[in-house]
Amino acid sequence: MLSLTPVSPPMHILLTGATGYVGGMLLPELERRGHQVRCLARRPDKLAGRIGPRTEVMAGDATEPADLARACAGVDVAYWMVHSMESGVDFERADRLAAERFAAAARDAGVRRIVYLGGLGDDDDRLSAHLRSRHEVGAILRAGGLDVVEFRASIVIGAGSFSFDLVRTLVERLPVMICPAWLATPTQPIAIGDVVAYLAAAADLPPGGPRIFEIGGPDRVSYGAIMREYARQRGLVRLMIPVPVLTPRLSSLWLQLVAPKYSKVGRKLIDGLKNPTVVRSDAALREFAVRPRNLATAVRDAVATEDTDFAGKRWADFADLEDLPRRYGGAAEGTRLVDHRHAVVAVTPERAFAAIERIGGANGWYACDWLWQLRGWLDRLIGGPGMSRGRRDPDRLVVGDVLDCWRVETCDRPRRLRLAAEMKMPGRGWLEFEVVPRDGDVTIHQTAVFDPRGLGGLAYWYAIWPLHEIVFRRMLAGIARAAVRATAPR
Repeated sequence: MLSLTPVSPPMHILLTGATGYVGGMLLPELERRGHQVRCLARRPDKLAGRIGPRTEVMAGDATEPADLARACAGVDVAYWMVHSMESGVDFERADRLAAERFAAAARDAGVRRIVYLGGLGDDDDRLSAHLRSRHEVGAILRAGGLDVVEFRASIVIGAGSFSFDLVRTLVERLPVMICPAWLATPTQPIAIGDVVAYLAAAADLPPGGPRIFEIGGPDRVSYGAIMREYARQRGLVRLMIPVPVLTPRLSSLWLQLVAPKYSKVGRKLIDGLKNPTVVRSDAALREFAVRPRNLATAVRDAVATEDTDFAGKRWADFADLEDLPRRYGGAAEGTRLVDHRHAVVAVTPERAFAAIERIGGANGWYACDWLWQLRGWLDRLIGGPGMSRGRRDPDRLVVGDVLDCWRVETCDRPRRLRLAAEMKMPGRGWLEFEVVPRDGDVTIHQTAVFDPRGLGGLAYWYAIWPLHEIVFRRMLAGIARAAVRATAPR
């Protein structure tokens, strides 16, 4: 839910951390409100294609005084969205030094307000290093003498949020979970859309002294309850066994075994899960018109956002990975597993797409039709549609058409065809083709994507991978040959 706070005239905004998760979500909202945004980024190329025409990208390091001075010049409101937790062991010192330099640069440049996102938790000696550092950064910014608006949030629920991705990975992979005591720690999760709404609305607050706003959704729940809600929405049955002796340190070692991708930062986050992170003050609800959504809605929106992002994904970018040694099971993109292949063919895009569009039905699947028929027979045994439905037209497809055990989800002639699987399997599957012109030839990109549901989905994908290697490789080669042989489309 976006803020209903009246929006003031456009301002000059400095956004640090625009290549990060929250900063990247905040950027389009600031642009939508008409502000003149300047992004300070070490790698400006990471923002290519993600910024509006009025947004400026300035190359620079948010820890270097000279770069900060240039970035703060002429700015009304500056957002400090920089954290160093992934950069090394002594992240507290790095965050402290960067905040001091930023506060000094903002003060010298005459910045009217600083907006900062920190973490919830009571200020006492029991705070973890992670939360203690978040609070310390806020205190350093306030000590600079500027109007500082600090938000403090607990776990952020959203597609791409580290905390949410960690929850999702554990629930998807572990049908039985040994739950340490910290999974019962109370927290107050908040949807990424509501965090963005608060941050964007902070630029429009009337002038005032430094302020701290605690923000969270309406539900006070445990971390275990967040896992159960995700499992419920994914249709997963999970057994969670509480064990009081599993400390945060032992939990972090366990995390390294079951989700090594998240172990580096996850160990620091887990250390903070012993601290309750709930909202104690209603100041944010009094000052802002944002009314955060509940946990169930936040989780549903996060999953829906992943689907929306997937619908717009161009898998042609995966062609670069084919120069690397091929990995069993393909590549991972979020929750999805990807088998990507491509072939260069000396034909027009129209001719290449015509060959793709004739796939299935009586025309066959260009290779290993007997394996497709076997898969269809097995599918019908367990109540699926099998491969007997055929297709409406032998040459043309439209969105919604049935195609054997698939349904046409996207047909953008002569560029893109995406089929959604309707066969019975532990997850969701898609088969997608893209035709990309290049120097008189075309590249045909063929991508099989699977969104596994739980451990059974992962086992299914890896078990049939050897067949994919045969079927999809030969199918792409067959499409390329058919495109070369085909007559020009009518």
